[in-house]
Amino acid sequence: MVGGCDDGHVPVSVVFIADTHVPKRARDLPGPLWDRIEAADVVVHAGDWVDVALLDELTQRSRQLVGVHGNNDHGVLRERLPEVARVELDGVRIAVVHETGDAAGREQRCAARFPDVDVLVFGHSHIPWDTTASTGLRLLNPGSPTDRRRQPFATYLTATAEAGQLRDVALHRLPVRPPRR
Repeated sequence: MVGGCDDGHVPVSVVFIADTHVPKRARDLPGPLWDRIEAADVVVHAGDWVDVALLDELTQRSRQLVGVHGNNDHGVLRERLPEVARVELDGVRIAVVHETGDAAGREQRCAARFPDVDVLVFGHSHIPWDTTASTGLRLLNPGSPTDRRRQPFATYLTATAEAGQLRDVALHRLPVRPPRR
């Protein structure tokens, strides 16, 4: 059987992005990322969109979009997007927020703030992150697909939600382009 279990169950494919900063840091998302977005069941954006045009385009081009506003998002973006979003994907309870504070103590702080979720997706730092708190909470930051800052690559994450587990979490590197000024 292709694409699912013998019982007809099909896993949920997810793309995680954050800190896109379109059109301030890039004119658009990279083509390979758009391909992943259009193929995924769910796209999760952890804030810092900067312009509502990207929100509208992602809404049109994705099957399901879950997003939050970031510290660089104002006006219509703050009106349309929450500070914290929650979704359950095939039994995986996910929360999304832009900022989590300093790296030191992040796991403990987030586990206390989000005791009822399995995965917390966040952004803000533009630094990819994948750790698990002592409580079992998994923390993911996809980095940025458009503004790598001090990172060697622009990045995003993909994963599969299946039967209460987040599987096949993979960090994807994108071609390095100079930031748009």
